[in-house]
Amino acid sequence: GLPNGKVKIKNLYPGYIFVEMIMTTQSWFVVRNTPGVTGIAGSSGGGKMPTPISREEIEPVLKRMGLVDESMYDRYNVGDNVKIISGPLEGTEGKIMSIDKDTGACRVNTVFFGRSTPVDVEFSEIEKI
Repeated sequence: GLPNGKVKIKNLYPGYIFVEMIMTTQSWFVVRNTPGVTGIAGSSGGGKMPTPISREEIEPVLKRMGLVDESMYDRYNVGDNVKIISGPLEGTEGKIMSIDKDTGACRVNTVFFGRSTPVDVEFSEIEKI
């Protein structure tokens, strides 16, 4: 805080909005037609979909904004039983088969229609059971 006890808020990236989304024609239409959006980083214009920012590029931004919790990588281990808590597979249970700390994701072995099926999910999409 400041000497007089007030908190000063600083805009780290003025004019930018960071969006994490599943890129579809519909979601891209919504983003580029949002009022006030004048350009999209990574898009060459003309309605062309942008190139996603890599995990390596966005990680320092997320850390600076306080949005990366390094301890989340330590919460999960290969072999842990987990439940998927968001996304299209919400409610599905499985076992962690591999962990990729660089991408913040893991491969979870689930069972669909009696068949073993590996799916890749982010740590934020699972919880231990």
